Amino acid sequence: MALLLGREFVWWSSLASYSLATACLALFLAWFFKRQHKVWLIEKLPGPRSLPILGNALDVNVAPREVFQTIVGSLVVVGSPLRVWLGSRPLVLIGDCRDTEVLLSSPKHLDKSRDYSFLHPWLGTGLLTSTGSKWHSRRKMLTPAFHFKILEDFVEVFNSQSHKMLDKLKGKADGKPFDIFPFITLCTLDIICETAMGININAQDNSDSEYVNAVYRIGALVQYRQTRPWIQPDFLFKLFGYAKLHDEYLRVLHSFSYSAIENRRREYQLAKVKAKENVEEEVIGKKRRLAFLDLLLNYSETQTSLSTEDIREEVDTFMFEGHDTTAAALNWSLYLLGCHPEIQAKVHEELDSLFGDSDRPVTMGDLREMKYTENCIKEALRLFPSVPFLARELREEAVINNYRIPVGTTVMVVTYRLHRDPEQFPEPETFDPDRFLPENVAKRHPYSYVPFSAGPRNCIGQKFALMEEKIVLSSIMRHFRVESTTRREDLRILGELILRPENGNMVKLWPRSIKV
Repeated sequence: MALLLGREFVWWSSLASYSLATACLALFLAWFFKRQHKVWLIEKLPGPRSLPILGNALDVNVAPREVFQTIVGSLVVVGSPLRVWLGSRPLVLIGDCRDTEVLLSSPKHLDKSRDYSFLHPWLGTGLLTSTGSKWHSRRKMLTPAFHFKILEDFVEVFNSQSHKMLDKLKGKADGKPFDIFPFITLCTLDIICETAMGININAQDNSDSEYVNAVYRIGALVQYRQTRPWIQPDFLFKLFGYAKLHDEYLRVLHSFSYSAIENRRREYQLAKVKAKENVEEEVIGKKRRLAFLDLLLNYSETQTSLSTEDIREEVDTFMFEGHDTTAAALNWSLYLLGCHPEIQAKVHEELDSLFGDSDRPVTMGDLREMKYTENCIKEALRLFPSVPFLARELREEAVINNYRIPVGTTVMVVTYRLHRDPEQFPEPETFDPDRFLPENVAKRHPYSYVPFSAGPRNCIGQKFALMEEKIVLSSIMRHFRVESTTRREDLRILGELILRPENGNMVKLWPRSIKV
């Protein structure tokens, strides 16, 4: 009997092992054929020859400036869409307005690419990086924070920080070349800290602060990791020593954010107590200005799902998205005005008609009248978009220019190339602010110009950014004449997380003598 039971056990064990092996084989074959079908679809797209396993990864293992030039140059030669392989991962690049519309206008293609996952340790899954229901709920919750009336309260911050920057620039207005990029960057950092967190870090007075340095360095490290597949796995990132640096930057950034949240929470609670006692809180004789953080703290009391960590995610996201992009836009605007004195003269004329020789702050009414200045900023964003790439990871198959793009593929809009389509922008390299006159805008495809992205996932803060850019730029142009010292043909452009000039923005400044 025991022998019979033993044989039956062996038989069942063998059958189970055989069944398990068969199931594993079936799963492997299903994965393999699915993978091969995906490869077959991707390989139908035009693109450069790739190596086994590595794909085209070696093509981007070059200096950052060369990576950007390679991507843009390939799209110019091959056209849109363009297929490349980063290791075993397919990437489809597009630079045509019709292709861009397919991707950005669809509510099906809202997931950011996996490249954004390298921002998760810093930003978590806030508005920029979240997907699905979390993104929808956060977007709905945060939209009121960018209401016109709330943005109007920030005009005072834009003016005061711009005024501080002008004091710094006056010492440079002697006709000698200098890099203006750091001055503008520190100004925008002070602005976003005060508007997002309600605190002033005085970056313009303390550019060597631990927090300022951490913001810059973690961005550069994330960009470096995104373009090098061999350090993307966490264990290799740690093995090569990058994780230690990364974690130190995170310690600085998160400690600062959590400290700001707790301090503001105490102030917020105190303000509520005073409000109940019918005592209006005064700050330098004025009603206390609300920051984005205050709105989040208010939400946290009415929505139990919003934790301190959730608030930190959104505050850090505002900090990341709200300072470097704006600084880049302002620098490119100044650079182009410095290259075109005849256009700069028109800006001066517009500003002089509004302000004369007064030194008064900019008002909301002034912003509405700065039409030519705004068109200059928009044209600068066309030629040099702050965000040179927009990427989505497909959760459903997409058909782009008659090519089937399978699920799981990263599709990237190369905005730098998109904005240079001669069909939409004749003489695309020419700086012409009149392109943004209403009658000219109406002639173009709606997805030919997307500096703030477009569709359901467009930039929630674009009105905030444009207001800030108009005030900071007009403040500089009211007081100075600018001349760029680098010719367009000599520009060395870095297409990283943000589009920036490799060697800074070298300009000459002279004080203006205003005659009205």
